[in-house]
Amino acid sequence: MTRQFWAAVTLQLRLSAATPDSYLVCVTTPLLTTFIVTVDRWAGHRTQIGNAVVAPTLIALWMLALSVAGNAITEDRLIGTLEAQLGAPASLAVTLFGRMCSVSLIGLIAFAEAWTAVSLLGGTGWMPVPHPVVLICCLVTSSLAAAGTATLLSPLYVLLPSARVLQNTLSYPLYLLGGLAVPLTMFPWWLRTVTDLIFLTWSADLMRASLAPAAVTDAPWRLLAIVALGAAGFLIGTVLMRRMIDRACREGTVVLT
Repeated sequence: MTRQFWAAVTLQLRLSAATPDSYLVCVTTPLLTTFIVTVDRWAGHRTQIGNAVVAPTLIALWMLALSVAGNAITEDRLIGTLEAQLGAPASLAVTLFGRMCSVSLIGLIAFAEAWTAVSLLGGTGWMPVPHPVVLICCLVTSSLAAAGTATLLSPLYVLLPSARVLQNTLSYPLYLLGGLAVPLTMFPWWLRTVTDLIFLTWSADLMRASLAPAAVTDAPWRLLAIVALGAAGFLIGTVLMRRMIDRACREGTVVLT
């Protein structure tokens, strides 16, 4: 399984180098950061400038994972390699997880871009990072959690003829429920209970804490929550993938376009 994982990582890195679509977030992240910084400065929220780094970074991570999860299935179906993968003894879920982890490395570039943009536009010099170890751990675990959560959605891509609709549907709702677009305190209490099941909520809170001067509380447990949610998504996705593959092969719907 380890060999299969690293082979998938290498494959996706080569594909990403040949197709510039994976690097689109490197263009949109500075623009989104500039917009958030401008709004915060206009509203006088200079103490909350760290939000301009958190939201673009996590949006980039989730966007890339969701894109690869759908495009990998769609492209493999179009070029006729999906059938071979479904018939292979190797797990398709592990292959997709490895491919999504590789593009998460590109997503980490989004943090560097957002941090640089905030530092240049903030007017107070380079933005300090009071807790770099916590920040690095948060970025790594969030990247893995994004790939694991996207694996949970991969079985639907096997059944659906096109992944684009599902990708567009699952983007912005998670940005809202993860607290990236608006504060979670604006939601009713019954909806806030659901947000704890989304890894983006924990990632955003911990990332904000790592950029704040105050001491970070319960960092190990918060990191564990991110990892646990990502692992749960991967395990459930693996089980569902096996069942969806059996159903698609039984009903002959694998190559429908």
